[in-house]
Amino acid sequence: MSPTTTPMRPRRAGGRLALNIVAGALALVWIFPIYWMVNVSLQPNAQMRLDGPTWLPFSFTPDAYLGVLQDSSFWTALQMSLQVSLLAVAVALCSATLAAVALSRFRFRSRTAIVVTVLIVQMIPAEALFISQFRMLSNWGLVNTALGLSLLYVGTVMPFIVWMLKGFVDGVPVDLEEAAMIDGCTKVGAFFRVTFPLLGPGLVATGVFGFLVSWNEFTLALVILSSGGRVTLPVWLQGFQEGMTGTDWAGVMAGSALIAVPVLILFCLVQRRMASGMVAGAVKG
Repeated sequence: MSPTTTPMRPRRAGGRLALNIVAGALALVWIFPIYWMVNVSLQPNAQMRLDGPTWLPFSFTPDAYLGVLQDSSFWTALQMSLQVSLLAVAVALCSATLAAVALSRFRFRSRTAIVVTVLIVQMIPAEALFISQFRMLSNWGLVNTALGLSLLYVGTVMPFIVWMLKGFVDGVPVDLEEAAMIDGCTKVGAFFRVTFPLLGPGLVATGVFGFLVSWNEFTLALVILSSGGRVTLPVWLQGFQEGMTGTDWAGVMAGSALIAVPVLILFCLVQRRMASGMVAGAVKG
């Protein structure tokens, strides 16, 4: 070992220690809102109105969670959110996959213009489209329905999913499809037998994005689901606002924690494929 390399080891060790400290501090900042949400949800609401929440739930009580779980409107809103989110993700993934393949594999006139248009559409604020969207769904008889809200969510997540999936399709060599066609596959058969299985991580990553957007969206759900007790979970949280008497913060935090449970379960199931998919999608696009 040369003498010039020996003094570098303490420097590298010190640099790694500093990076670990910074990463730990950032992790604490990131996890604090989650801790505060669970902490407040376990404290009596009467105590918080008088003295405010404490840093630790000394007066531990699960009353807020029991109240949410015993509320039938929570389960109705959960069912509506699942229907809307899963339907929006399914339709968006099917449509976006075909669009991404067309933009990646075929050379046609105005192809670049279409790609630029996809990006521009994503930049339009959702509030600018509320009136036209509501009138469109009203003419179709889809106001206050899960199908109508799902269609709007499809339009919301479609530009990003198309752009992401195009990067994944670009990352699959065309030679693989051509080799399958030489072996007797049709162009469609080569896509489904060769390319489509390789898009698995990309479909998972973009599907999770679409699910999160649909699951957490509030404003469109508030406008479209206007009557009959049909609400999604973010809109349902408004029920903890008690008018002039204040807000049931323990109920709000307990409801928020329960809303996050399906998302956490989804991440646990697909985290490996999602991580590989996000890295692969950043290579080309």
